[in-house]
Amino acid sequence: HRPRSISIEHVGLETFNILNLRDFLNNLGFNNSRIAAAIGIIIGRMCYPASERATYYWLQNISGLGELIDYDFGKLTMYKLYKASDMLLENKEAIEKYLYSKEKRLFGFKEVITLYDLTNTYFEGQAEGNSLAKFGHSKEKRSDCPLITLAMMLDSSGFPKSTGIFEGNVSEPATLEKMIQKLENNGREKSVFEPQKATVVLDAGIATEDNIKWLKVNNYPYIVISRKRHRQFNEDEAVIVKEDKKCTVKAQKVIDGENDEILLYCHSSQREKKEKSIKDRFTERFENALKYLESGLHIKGRMKNYDKVMEKIGRIRQKYPKASKHYTIDVFKDKKSANAIQINWKRDEALNSKDGLPGVYCLKTSHKDMDEDTLWHTYTMLTELESVFSTLKTDLGLRPVYHQTKERVESHLFISVLSYHLIHSIRYRLKKVGINTNWSGLKAKLIGQQRITISMRSKNKKMIYVRKSSRPEPRQQEIYTALGISAHPGKIIKRE
Repeated sequence: HRPRSISIEHVGLETFNILNLRDFLNNLGFNNSRIAAAIGIIIGRMCYPASERATYYWLQNISGLGELIDYDFGKLTMYKLYKASDMLLENKEAIEKYLYSKEKRLFGFKEVITLYDLTNTYFEGQAEGNSLAKFGHSKEKRSDCPLITLAMMLDSSGFPKSTGIFEGNVSEPATLEKMIQKLENNGREKSVFEPQKATVVLDAGIATEDNIKWLKVNNYPYIVISRKRHRQFNEDEAVIVKEDKKCTVKAQKVIDGENDEILLYCHSSQREKKEKSIKDRFTERFENALKYLESGLHIKGRMKNYDKVMEKIGRIRQKYPKASKHYTIDVFKDKKSANAIQINWKRDEALNSKDGLPGVYCLKTSHKDMDEDTLWHTYTMLTELESVFSTLKTDLGLRPVYHQTKERVESHLFISVLSYHLIHSIRYRLKKVGINTNWSGLKAKLIGQQRITISMRSKNKKMIYVRKSSRPEPRQQEIYTALGISAHPGKIIKRE
């Protein structure tokens, strides 16, 4: 009787201890009760992503985490839980600095790349008491709700360097300078930045000319996606940087002497197929709309008035802007009736453009010594950042946000980030031994092992109670062995 989940908690706690977070929190002024509460909400977010109130119930009624740290969560109050959450937020910069430094020493990765991007999440409710809650463009298509923005800087190994929280309607390009300056001010080792600074990798939304100029002035090497409309690609001068059954990517390196940069024009067969499919679909719809309008010029009851026809063409262009920009449309007017009598259209694509060269995109970089393969693979590390955001939102309860006040919302987001540190440390170690499962997959394998009490009657009629963990299943044993931790979490407790 009294079953309590234990397996995911066990893996999370072992990682918490490997990172030596208990001692660090103690040095920050956390007492034993606050440390236990911090362990509860951070590991709780990994195991049971929900609000702090739901985590409180989980700690007291579902999880065996308290038995692993020898703390009775039944005595924990909501006030203590929220106070621990507040203290974590108050020490956010110190904790982020410590974690990244500890992870770098522990796992031995080199800081060579800085990936930067941001995402937003939405509130349930109006969040009127939160100055950061703003209406804007929602990445989950929930623009009907107030939003808040989370910015992250990651190393190429996937470990978070620093995070920032901004208004929900913040402009993506405007956050870069603040975040990089914050990263430096967080006390990173000077050797990281002077004279060898980490390469900054940016997506198109942030790679504005002003941001690139700022990176140049401050001597940051960079690899970014170009916003230029001009495209070019010479297959004879390109080299293959990726080739498999699904896709082939070729890259052509071009020197841009005017801007002192290297341009890398890349062609993806998979991207070309996708862009052509989208273009053909909207082009067909655009031309069908014109054909229908033109055919009605000679049918009774259909639109014929010249001004009305011109207005209708404007609406069709507005509906299909990407297709219509390549068309020249001429409408001929009958002077006597003031009706349109003919509509002609002609498609005219610029060859050196995105539409004229489907599947081609351009990267630009300050690195003049990197070859095509290295440049392309370095840029594609941004997909790791997209994976982080997906994990935070899907597996760590980042969306939606139910809290309403600014401090409580910031605490909620930061707890998710701290949980991600533990998750990525776990996955980083597992990848070293060939286990590449995502976090939801690992949870599915681990779930099922319980702390249980077995009661039995002895020969002398006395009741004996044994509290212990159930035996691990082979799927759980595999993960425990790979991480080098015990397969029997918690002590065996006997009492009469």
